[in-house]
This record gives sequence, C-alpha cells and structure tokens, in this order.
Amino acid sequence: MVAGDHVRIYEVGPRDGLQNESRPVATAEKLHYINLLESAGLREIEATSFVSARAIPQLADADDVMAKLDHAPGVRYPVLVPNSRGMDRAEAAGADALAVFTAASDAFTQQNIGMSVAESLAVFGTVLARASSLGWWRRAYVSTAFGCPYTGRVEPSRAVEVGLQLLELGADEVCFGDTIGVAVPSQVRELTRQAVSAGIPLARTAYHFHDTRGTGLANVVAGLDAGVRCFDASSGGTGGCPYAPGAAGNLATEDLVYLLDGLGYEHGARLEGVLEAARFIAGVLGKPLATKVGQAGGWDPATGAAIGRA
Repeated sequence: MVAGDHVRIYEVGPRDGLQNESRPVATAEKLHYINLLESAGLREIEATSFVSARAIPQLADADDVMAKLDHAPGVRYPVLVPNSRGMDRAEAAGADALAVFTAASDAFTQQNIGMSVAESLAVFGTVLARASSLGWWRRAYVSTAFGCPYTGRVEPSRAVEVGLQLLELGADEVCFGDTIGVAVPSQVRELTRQAVSAGIPLARTAYHFHDTRGTGLANVVAGLDAGVRCFDASSGGTGGCPYAPGAAGNLATEDLVYLLDGLGYEHGARLEGVLEAARFIAGVLGKPLATKVGQAGGWDPATGAAIGRA
C-alpha cells in the first residue's frame, strides 16, 4: 500500500441503497441526500435508475431527480439504464453517464431481468453504442461475480468472460459485484488476477462488495493489494440484495472511508460529511444507523477523540 495513492469511491446510496426500500422517499429528500454526499467530497454518485416504475416504484421519479440535480462541477452522476427505452428517458432527462447491468449467471439474469446473459449483452450493446456516440461515460456491472443464489459458486473465468464482452461493447469500466455477499479475499485476488491476465486493465476494473457476511472491508483490502482502485459503497450501508433476506446491505461508505484514511489512501471524501449524509437517509427511512463507523464514529489518533459520533 502506497501513501498518497488515489482510490475512487463510487457512491451508490441514492440508487442501489434506496431501490428496494418500501418506505417512499420524496424527490426533495433524494436531492438533499445527493447534495450532502456532494458536500462530503464524493465525486461519483449513482443518482437513480431509469427502470420501469412498476418494477421499482421507489425510483419512479428518476426524470424529476435528474432534472432538478444541481450538477455540481467535477461530480459525475451515473444513472442505471436497463434498455433502449431507459436510454431514451435518461437522454431526455439530461444524463451524461450511465451504468448497465448483467450477471455472470444465466439463472440470475433470467430471474432479475427476464433474459439470458447473452440476450442482455445484445440489449446493452445498443445502449452502450448510443451512449458512446453522445460522449457519455459508461460503466457495466457483472453481478453474481462470485456466487449465484440459484446455482451456487460462479467460476472467476465466467465473470471475466462477461466483463471482456462488456468492454468490447464499449464500456469504459467493468464493476464485478458480489451480489449476495459470499466472497472472501482469496477469491477477490483470483478474480483480479484472471481479469488482468485476460486483458481487463486494472484502471478499468471496479468492485461492488456487500457486507452480507462481514467480509466487505477484507475484500476491499484484497482488491487494493491486487491493484484495484475503485470501490462501490452506500452511505449508511443501505441497500443490498433481495435474494439474501435479512442480510446486511452494501458496504458502508463511512466504513470504507475510515479504512482508506487509516491506510493512507487519498479519496477526497470527508468522514464527518459522509456520516451526516448517512444519518440523514437513515432518518428518512426510519431506521437506526447500524454501520460500524456510524455507531462508533471515526477516531483522531492525535487526541484519541471520536470523530463524527452522533
């Protein structure tokens, strides 16, 4: 680990963190949440998703959210786009960065989006081509990169195969997702090794870890040691996979920031600001802030005092 090395924190709270929440979050609350994340120094914030309102009612206001965003200088606001119809909506709403999503498991994509992996790639090829012609930044998720809730273990070679196809279709970055939170550090190291060997550059690789079984931060360290410098996180640890009922959600941004600060990596986020955003959205959802750093706060080694504790 090299002090001063830069890590990108890709915040997914406004989209992935909220999409499965049954308690409605008003558009104004979402916009305030995003503003708090911006103020905390986060520079990549996945704002919403242009999916069917019937499928994800929580994000039915995607057009309104994008139209009312303040679009702070230097901040990227990717939106999730499932198909050409979603792409049309995103374009009309003023988006300029997107993410598409498939998986390494056919069983999962059939359950999640009603297509095989191959069929999803055909759909996303059109979306990515359109986004490329507009000059948009383009990310692609490979879900179930380590395990599928229907078929079990996923071989890293399969996740890498799908990732390569997404790069060939025009993605700028491939994000491998531990959708059900089963990965351990040795698997992260092996997937990264195989991805690099197959031709996926470290600079175009990201990881999306869930803390379902308490291995999220350990997996981040494994990714860092392997040379990956982009990790997803959700302030307050919101979200997670509906296929792992009762489990913890996404890796918490505040926990990730504390780890990176301690290791000496530069990332641009302020822990106190992230905690403010996390507490705000937890309050909106009517839930206690249950993340580790959310409860304990950070720590000042010069004074021994807690930082940002409520």
